[in-house]
Amino acid sequence: MTKWVIAVRSLIYLLGQILSTLILGPIMLVLWPAPFRVRYGAANLWVRFNLWVLRAVCGLRYSVRGQEHIPQGHSGLILCKHQSAFETLVLQVIFPPVVFILKEELLRIPFWGWAMATLEPIAIDRAAKAKALKQILRVGAERIHDGRWVVLFPEGTRVPPGSRGRYGSSGGMLAQRAACPVIPVAHNAGEYWAKNGFMKYPGQIEIVLGPLLDGAALSAAEINQQAEEWIEREI
Repeated sequence: MTKWVIAVRSLIYLLGQILSTLILGPIMLVLWPAPFRVRYGAANLWVRFNLWVLRAVCGLRYSVRGQEHIPQGHSGLILCKHQSAFETLVLQVIFPPVVFILKEELLRIPFWGWAMATLEPIAIDRAAKAKALKQILRVGAERIHDGRWVVLFPEGTRVPPGSRGRYGSSGGMLAQRAACPVIPVAHNAGEYWAKNGFMKYPGQIEIVLGPLLDGAALSAAEINQQAEEWIEREI
């Protein structure tokens, strides 16, 4: 497939994403008084639509292994490799409902930010590191106890395939505080959808869910170490 064909298909996906976001934003504002499950269900339609366009137009599919590790009837912490925007979509289908930890300024983006704000994310000020950590631990534990999966990218930012960032310690601290299950996630999405990349290359993204780590039995340091070792080994 030539580059220009991939570029045209990527443009169609982008237009579809923009249009669906313009439609979703006002709808989510109207639904703000509704129960969380209603708001999350509406937002998840947007997620599934975008994944469908990726598959139907761009030829970008995905497979998931290790779903048997997700404990039934429990919520917890997801420690995921971050390479592209793709995993922010697909995790919402694999682990519903999920809550993201994100920069608070993202909620000021018209339409997309409005919709995200209704899903009760953990919006932090990255410049105030001590305050942000306390917020992640306190609010993150509340969200987990409310039955939601908290998504944390331990490297803090998107890292290209073949690279490795410094893993932070907040994941293990949150898991220990909430005494919750932890599932590490590895994938190769960056090979098809690069960081801040426009091109969406056809192929199949592989997503692997690792063995469950017990936040009630392991120390914060053990959780972080075992999650990092598994993710990097699987990558």
